[in-house]
Amino acid sequence: MAKKQKKTQAGGTPATVALTTAGTAFTVHSYDHDPSHPSYGQEAAEAMGVSPDRVFKTLVADVDGELTVAVVPVAGTLDLKALATAVGGKRATMADPAAAERTTGYVRGGISPLGQRKRLRTVLDDSASAHPTICVSAGRRGLEVELSPADLAALTSATLAPIGRE
Repeated sequence: MAKKQKKTQAGGTPATVALTTAGTAFTVHSYDHDPSHPSYGQEAAEAMGVSPDRVFKTLVADVDGELTVAVVPVAGTLDLKALATAVGGKRATMADPAAAERTTGYVRGGISPLGQRKRLRTVLDDSASAHPTICVSAGRRGLEVELSPADLAALTSATLAPIGRE
């Protein structure tokens, strides 16, 4: 069962610190992460009792040699061709996990689009705008933040585009 908290205490993750610093309204959801679960995102949705179309995963891709963040619903997959098109690129592949971790400062399964070590170009799937709030990783496994898609887009300078597939 997920536990809800409003805001975060001092010493939160870089994602929650970034949200607090920006004065953005958000809710933190924590749950006990099960390392044997086959999908971090699906696990988050189940643990929080939230529809998987409102829980978004953060993926790092390589678009023409530049690391790019894609934020898509956990219920679907990332369309790499659509991601490349959304940022004016020709070809996208999934980034090397070690490069993604090193660049963002987060571990796989806990990569947040917020508070990254190096700010990367970000694309948010346009389905996010159908919801008043969505959940994304707060920077570690078992921790999610819920916020408005507009706030997420503004804080990450994200482009909204149809990059997810069901």
